[in-house]
Amino acid sequence: MQRLARNGGVAELLRWLSGRADGWAGIVSSDGTVLSASGTVLGPRRPDAPQPEPPDVAGLVAEGVRALKERGALAYSHDTGGHTVLLFPLHDLNDVRTDPHGTSPGNGPGTAAAPLLAVVTPRPVAAGLATLLADVLMPLSLRWAAEAVERKRRRVDLAESRGREAVLHLLMTGQLSIAQQVAGALRPRLPDPVRVCVVECPGDRRDEVARVCAGADGGRSWIVRCPVYARHLIIVMPAADGTEHPEGPAPTDEAVAGLVAGCVVGVSEQVPLAETATGYRQAFHALAVARELPDRHARFGLAPEPALVVGDAGRQWADALLTPLLRHVPRRAQDPGSQELAATAASWLAFSSHATDHLKVHRNTLAARLRLIGELLGLDLHRLADQSALDLALRIRATPAPACTQDAGSTSRTADGAAHDLDEVLRRPAVQEWAARQLAPIAAPVGGAAAEDTLRAWLRCEGRLGPTAAELGISVPGARKRLTRLETVLQRSLLRPPSARYDLWLALRARDLRTATS
Repeated sequence: MQRLARNGGVAELLRWLSGRADGWAGIVSSDGTVLSASGTVLGPRRPDAPQPEPPDVAGLVAEGVRALKERGALAYSHDTGGHTVLLFPLHDLNDVRTDPHGTSPGNGPGTAAAPLLAVVTPRPVAAGLATLLADVLMPLSLRWAAEAVERKRRRVDLAESRGREAVLHLLMTGQLSIAQQVAGALRPRLPDPVRVCVVECPGDRRDEVARVCAGADGGRSWIVRCPVYARHLIIVMPAADGTEHPEGPAPTDEAVAGLVAGCVVGVSEQVPLAETATGYRQAFHALAVARELPDRHARFGLAPEPALVVGDAGRQWADALLTPLLRHVPRRAQDPGSQELAATAASWLAFSSHATDHLKVHRNTLAARLRLIGELLGLDLHRLADQSALDLALRIRATPAPACTQDAGSTSRTADGAAHDLDEVLRRPAVQEWAARQLAPIAAPVGGAAAEDTLRAWLRCEGRLGPTAAELGISVPGARKRLTRLETVLQRSLLRPPSARYDLWLALRARDLRTATS
C-alpha cells in the first residue's frame, strides 16, 4: 500500500483494491458522485452459482451513501443480490480533504460531506477484505489530500498563466490602460519602457526554463508562456535590466542563455510599453539570427520601424484605408465589432494560421472575419501587396503620434486609390532612407545566387516555398536553405511568422518607385 501510494497515487491504489476485491473500487462524494474509480464488478466466486445480472454500480453506491447519511453511521455494508457494497469515509487529515471541484469535504469522519471509499464486490465477501479496506484508508486519504492540493495548485497556475496571457494580448493590441488594470491584480507591475525577449526552449522544458527565468530575473519581469508557439516564452522586462551597470549581474536574457543548455534567445530594442507588439516582432527577428550564433543569443539591431518614418501623409493614408473597418457596426450583438476585427487582422498578419491559437477562435471563425475585413477594406488578403499595406496601416495606427486630419481634397478610398496613396507615401525621402537600410545587407550574393533575386522571387510567389523553388529552378529544400541564409544576412525572420516579408515588400516597392522616377 505504501509503495503504491508513493509511486502510483490514488489511481494505482484503487486499481489494486479492485483487483483484491474482484470488483469495483472508487472514491465518491457526499452526494454519491463518483470522483475516481477502477475495475468492474465480476460474477460470484463459486463456479456453480448462477450468474447474476450485472449490477448498477453507480445506483448501488448512491443508495449506500444515502443510507449512510440517514443513519449517521461511520461505515456501511449492504448486501444486494449477488453483490455487497462497502462504504468507509476517508480520514479527516485536519480538514485538508477536497474533492476535484475544490469544495470543502467536512469536519470529520462520518460527516455527510466526507469523501468515501466505496467497494462493490461479489458475494460472499472475501475473508479479511473489510480489514484490508480499513487499513488502506490512511494512505488513500493522504494521497487523496495531496492530489487535491496539487489539483488546486495547477488550477491557480493555469489561472495566473491565462491572466498573464490576457495582459500580453491587451498589450499586443495596444490596449494599454486595460492591460495595466488587469495587471494590477498580479505582480510585478508592468515596466515602462521595456525590452521584449523571446526564449525558444529545448524540448518540453518550457516550465523549467520559466522557473530559471524567474530566478534569474528576481521577479522584475513579466514571463508569459506563448499561446502560439509551444516552445516559446515571452519576457517583458525593464529596459534598464542589466544595461546601466556593466559590472552588475547579467541581464535576464543573457543569464537564461547561459544557464539553460539548448535555449535560443532573441531580444528587442528598448521600446515604450505601448509598443510591446513592435518589441515582440523585433525579438522574434532576433531569435532567427540567434539560432545561427554560437552563444544562441542576439539583440535586434535594425531600426526604425516604418510606421515612424511615414509622416503625416502616411497617417492620412492609413486613416483613409482603415476608416471603413474602424467605423464598422455589427448587425448582431454577437458579431465582432471594429476593435475585435482590427485585432483579428493584426493577429493574422503576425501569426498567419496560428492566429487561431492567439485569438482562441476556430479556424472557420477566423476565415469568416478575414472575409469581412477584406470586403470592408476592398482588399484581397490573399495578395502579399494588400497584406503589406494593411500591416503598415495597422502599425501606423498603433504608433503613438499627434492626430492628423485628412486633406479636404484627399482621394476616395478604393483599392486602386489606396495603392496610389501608398506609393506616394513610399516615395517620401525618410521612407526611401528606411528602405535602403533594410535592403543594404543583400547587396552581395548569398550562397552563389543573387540574394535580391531570391527575395523578389519569394515575394512574387506570395511567400510560398513551392512556387518559389519552381521559379528559381531549384528544389524546395534548396529554396528553404537560401531563405534561411537570407534570415541570417537580413537579421530578420522570413520563414516563420511574425515574418519580415511585409517590410521587405514595402522596401522593394519603395526602391522600385525611386528607380522608376529616376
